Amino acid sequence: MRAVRLPSSRAVHAAIFASLRQGDATLDSAADALKISRRTLQRHLERMGTSHSKMLAAVRLEIACRLLADSNKRLAEIAKFLGYANASSFSRAFARLMKIQPVAYRRQQRGREHDRLHPRRRSHPIEI
Repeated sequence: MRAVRLPSSRAVHAAIFASLRQGDATLDSAADALKISRRTLQRHLERMGTSHSKMLAAVRLEIACRLLADSNKRLAEIAKFLGYANASSFSRAFARLMKIQPVAYRRQQRGREHDRLHPRRRSHPIEI
């Protein structure tokens, strides 16, 4: 019997990301992309101390944070892309994980970017 080479955590992450972009973020699609069986992937993830659903949530959150900070996409568009039923279910999931509403997160990230690009001038020069 030939040994199956199991994918790294990064490879599983990439497979989940790719399946999400194709609109089919299921365990089966990730396993197919990795060329292993569904059950082998499940066992492998269990040994890694995680699951497909936990990794999917992490990938979704990573993408959501990036889209909220770096795009003008509406919440409904982001929700649809990430596979949520609607904007409110996306907002609830995001707020549960990040402890902040997506709109507030976007505003916060844009404020940081603005501060980075436009540092405030001091009213009094610093003398040494």
